[in-house]
Amino acid sequence: MALPAEHGGWGFLAEPVVLGLVLAPSSAGACLAFAALAGFLSRHPLRLWLLDRRKGVRYPRTALAERFFVGYAGLGALLLAGAFALAEAPFWPALALAAPGGLLALGFDARGRSREALPELSGAVALGASAAAIALAGGAPSGVAWGAWALLALRAITSVLYVRARIRLDRGLAAGPGVVLAGHAAALAAAAALARSAWAPWLASGAFLLLLARAAWGLSPLRRRVRPQVLGFQELGFGLLTLTLLVVGYHVGP
Repeated sequence: MALPAEHGGWGFLAEPVVLGLVLAPSSAGACLAFAALAGFLSRHPLRLWLLDRRKGVRYPRTALAERFFVGYAGLGALLLAGAFALAEAPFWPALALAAPGGLLALGFDARGRSREALPELSGAVALGASAAAIALAGGAPSGVAWGAWALLALRAITSVLYVRARIRLDRGLAAGPGVVLAGHAAALAAAAALARSAWAPWLASGAFLLLLARAAWGLSPLRRRVRPQVLGFQELGFGLLTLTLLVVGYHVGP
């Protein structure tokens, strides 16, 4: 009830929070990081409450879900207010741009359809906005902040597409691996374009090249079948590797 079970969701939360704080550490950024955590934790009890309300039922879990949601949401609101008071520069544009994606994911949650591709993609991309918000609040250049969100959005999209295709292949279903590989190639090209514009480090291209190689192997006939839980932990590892390369790239410079 209090903690979501999705492994991938934790990665999509941690990567932008850590990257934002590395780019521009600040008290406002710390408040935003914990506000993002509170918002992430509130999604699970809110989903349960909305599902029960939509069905017109009330179980013992319903009241518990309400209390957890109110607690998480209240804490998140207080932390967000603290971030606004402490921020060195406006960060609300990042939150405003992320809101539609977050609301879309929430709408699918309320209908019990959170496992579909669209809500997974929109929710992951919305979480990535915390990197831009934290960086902006700490006074980072706008190009760097928006570039960080763009890189993490590309990472999230390719990860969701790969994991969904890999699970389908391991179950003997059609998965369209060519589309997934094309998406990875497009993400690699986009990372290179961001680097040319000085919005991202060139090492980001190396990270997406590794992700492309991972997808090519994982969707090939040479792959070994793994359980979805194992695949989830593997993706957490690739997320950590991508984050490490981005952090090093930003510190070394273009």
